[in-house]
Amino acid sequence: MPRPSNPLLSADRIRRAGLEIIDARGLEGLSMRGLADELGVKAASLYNHVPAKEQLLQEIADDVTASVDVSGFEVDWPTGIRTWARSYRAALTAHPNLVPYIASGPARREAALRRADAVHGGLTRAGWPQRYATMIGASTKYLVVGSAMGSFSGGFVDDAEVYDERFPHLDRAHLLREHAAEIDNDSFELALAALIDGLHRLYHDLVDGDGPQVRARPEG
Repeated sequence: MPRPSNPLLSADRIRRAGLEIIDARGLEGLSMRGLADELGVKAASLYNHVPAKEQLLQEIADDVTASVDVSGFEVDWPTGIRTWARSYRAALTAHPNLVPYIASGPARREAALRRADAVHGGLTRAGWPQRYATMIGASTKYLVVGSAMGSFSGGFVDDAEVYDERFPHLDRAHLLREHAAEIDNDSFELALAALIDGLHRLYHDLVDGDGPQVRARPEG
C-alpha cells in the first residue's frame, strides 16, 4: 500500500503535543509514554523523531523562546535590555509551566547560547566590563523569570472579609485579582525602568569619558 501523504507523526507535531501536556499538567506531567498515548502511537515510534525526553524539552524550549528579541542591542544597550526583557517575558508568560526548565539555563541549546552571546556582546561593546555585563544579564533574567512564574496580583483572594480588621492596610486587596494582568504588567515595567535607570547611573560611574557613550532613546 502507498504511504499516507500526511505522516502520523512529525517532529513538529510531537513538540506541539508535548507543550500542550506541559501547559496542562506541568513539567512533571510529561513522559514519553504519556506523550505517545496522547498521540495515539507506541512510545517507540517517538524515538524515530526525538532520542530522549531531555532532547524534546530542549526543542520545546527553543520553540517557545524563538520570539525572544535581542536585536535591540544593535541600537544601544538600554534598548537592547528593554526589547530583550519584554519579549522574553511575553514568551515565558504564555507557558508558565515551562519557566522552571528555561530558567535553569541555556545548557547546550544553540539558540539560547546565541541569544546569550548577543546580550553579552551588546553590553561589552557598549563599554560595560565583562563582570558587569554578566551581572546585568543575570539581573534582567531574574526580573523576567520572577515576573513570569506567576501573578502577584492574582495571588490575593477576592473575598473582602479576608482582609477586614486584621489586615487594615490590605483593605483593597480583594480588588487586585480583577486587575491582575494590568497590575502585573505595570509592575514589571516599573521594575524594568528602575533597573535601567540605575544602570544608567552606574554606567557613567564605570565608563571613562573617552569610552562609549550611551545613545539615549525615548522610553516606549
